[in-house]
Amino acid sequence: MNGLRLLPVIILFGLAGMLGYALLTRTEATQTDRFVGEPVPAFSLDAPAGFPGFAPENLTGEAYVLNVWGSWCAPCEVEHPVLMELAGEGVPIYGIAWRDSEANATDFLQRLGNPFSGVVLDPFGEAIIELGVTGAPETFVIGADGIIRARWTGLLTDDVVRRVIRPALEDGA
Repeated sequence: MNGLRLLPVIILFGLAGMLGYALLTRTEATQTDRFVGEPVPAFSLDAPAGFPGFAPENLTGEAYVLNVWGSWCAPCEVEHPVLMELAGEGVPIYGIAWRDSEANATDFLQRLGNPFSGVVLDPFGEAIIELGVTGAPETFVIGADGIIRARWTGLLTDDVVRRVIRPALEDGA
């Protein structure tokens, strides 16, 4: 009888273990989706005061990284040094602050540094819906022709940049 009481706990731990394994063993093959190979959707959002904004339709001619982030997002803060390093190398990065207030987004960038060539606020998820974003952080590589070359859902690491982001940037140049 006591064994039956433990069954739900055992099942819960088993499911949590499978989810953890799936998240830790993701590869670029598991990161493909229907948006790769499609044009980046057009959107028009406001920039935080004092920061340059952008619109995807005006960014043709050069491959770039598009990063969805939020000041409320702990993994976004963890991946921020990776974005700063890429920006320091001259990689153009544009950011969409999702579900964020202007004050919080501005504070985040002032505190941690601004890797973005342009940044916009998407407090209601307008662009996020068009991009099919499921959570933050999420990163896209957009080719010089405006076509989505790669998408990474989750935390950017040096390994992800090496295996996914850089090759897609080279392919999209």
